[in-house]
Amino acid sequence: MQTLADWDGGPGPWILFFPLVWAAVVIGAVTFLRRTAWRGRGGPWRPVDGARPAGDSPLAVLGRRFASGEIDEDEYWRRMSVLEERFGGTGKGGAA
Repeated sequence: MQTLADWDGGPGPWILFFPLVWAAVVIGAVTFLRRTAWRGRGGPWRPVDGARPAGDSPLAVLGRRFASGEIDEDEYWRRMSVLEERFGGTGKGGAA
């Protein structure tokens, strides 16, 4: 430790400042990439391959399942009535 503090023949105590500079550069680069380059893709930690967006409502999911043929019409209307009671959507004859 005495070598680092020696001003005459050594680098001096300011050499301890360089690891802090590199840490600031790395943190700044990660912050910059998270705010710019990864925006829109959801970041490298989130799946991109057909994952359901968080904003989809249960009514929209039910509509897509009916449209794709996963459920029949009776099942659609039965589930729709349950979801309308729970989430307050508009029904077949309800006012919007």
